[in-house]
This record gives sequence, C-alpha cells and structure tokens, in this order.
Amino acid sequence: MKLSGLNTLVTGGSQGFGRHIVEAFLAEGANVLFCARTAADVARTLTELAPKVAQGRQLIGLSCDVSDPASVAALFARAATLGRLHAVVNNAGIYGPIGPTEDVALADWNQAWAVNVTGTLLVCQHAVRAMKPAGGGRIINISGGGATTPMPRLVAYAATKAAVVRLTETLAEEYRADGIFVNAVAPGALRTRFMQQVLAAGPEKAGAAFYAKNKKWTEEGATDPRLGAALCVYLASAESEGITGKLISAQWDPWRDLQKFREELQGDIYTLRRIVPEDRGRKFET
Repeated sequence: MKLSGLNTLVTGGSQGFGRHIVEAFLAEGANVLFCARTAADVARTLTELAPKVAQGRQLIGLSCDVSDPASVAALFARAATLGRLHAVVNNAGIYGPIGPTEDVALADWNQAWAVNVTGTLLVCQHAVRAMKPAGGGRIINISGGGATTPMPRLVAYAATKAAVVRLTETLAEEYRADGIFVNAVAPGALRTRFMQQVLAAGPEKAGAAFYAKNKKWTEEGATDPRLGAALCVYLASAESEGITGKLISAQWDPWRDLQKFREELQGDIYTLRRIVPEDRGRKFET
C-alpha cells in the first residue's frame, strides 16, 4: 500500500471530491483525519466509511471552518495526537457568486476569498509548523481550471483558484530545503454540488456556454473523481519524491510516470507563467 501507516489530513472530506480522497487514502492504508463544516456531515461520513477502515488504521472526523483560525488550530491539535503528520490535502472550497462581475456582492466575494485562499493559507501554515521539525511532508492544494482559464461570471472562483496555485508555488520554493513538497491538483470537471449550483443559477447568470457544458457533463458524464483522488495518493506518497511547486491535471497530465521527467520538472513546466512574444515565435519591435 502506498500510504501504509501514514497520518493524513483532508479538509472538506465529507462529500464530493473530498470524500473520494478520503476513501482513496483509506484504501492505501493511511490514517485519515478529515473535516467538514457541519457536524452532521461529519457524523454521517464516519458511519458510512467505518466498514472501509482497515484493522489497525484510524478514521477521525471533525467539524471545522477552515476560514476561522481557532477552528483550524483545533483541527491540527487533534491531528497532533496521531503522531507525525505526513500529508495534508486542502480540498475545502466554494464556487462563490455566479453571475456578471458587476453584480457580485462584496460579501460573497470576501467569503470566497476567506474559504478558498485564507482557509488554504491557514491550513498550510499549520501543516508547515508540524512538518518542518519532523523533516518534511506533503501538502496538496486542490485548484482547478479556474486557475488557468478565464471564467466569465465566476470571477471569485477563478481569481481565488489562481491565487491558490501561486500560493502553492511560493510555499514549494520556501520550504523545498525542509523536505516539504507542495503541489496543486486540477481534478477536472466533476459531477459535484458545484455543477448543481451552475445548473441552479441558469444560463442567464452562469452564461449560456458554461451552463450548456455543465448540463452536458451532468447528463453524459464528467471526469471520474477517482482519477484525481489517485493523483492525490501519488503526491502524498514516496513515489512523488522531489516533485514540488506544480499544478498537475489529473485528466490530462502523465502523472503516473512523472518520475521519469524529474530533471525537466526542475523548470517551469506545470506552473503559471507570463507568456511573452518570444514564447510564441514572435518579437515585437519598438
């Protein structure tokens, strides 16, 4: 098993993609502490996943608001009782407001930043504090297409997910020498509550093209969430040793064989960078 005996933490682990990550980690032999915003969701998930916990392994659930410093501190205090923390997955996130940017309420914008960015930062801070004295660890931040592609009418989601990737790259460089490897995962279009929110918003708010995509994914199938969960297992395991500061697509990148390309990955492949004319074989003369 790839994660046998490792202590792991997953935020937003009671449903959707986070639930798949928790199940994948359990299947690979990890001890898993997961959190969700509501105690009822935590209790339900613990009951449903209890049969999947191998003998000698632990599954612990806590309610936590990742945007609240005290709540995150309590989460990591519980994680410390497991022993050394080996891997953390920042999955908790929200879509935020859907609709024309000029109509976005400041309160909704601020909430998206509080959960998606501040929440990710708080969890990363605690993870680094736990991993640095222990000689290293893995941090995996869930991003998505919003980080690399403009998303009209989902401005808060797109902006926050781009911020998460640059946070990931920055932490990777800052803590590389400490053996803490930090990467971001783009799991693909998943059939989760996010998709349902787009359909509920309708084409008027979400935009006709984006609404049509989500409707098609809902009816005909989207990306298998188990693919992204398997990528998280890979990044949490010893197989990904030395890979850090990358945004990796579960659906499109050959992540199962990334070790073959370790030397090339020391550069800017799988990162967010500014494109200049020379990158496209052009030179603008002035």
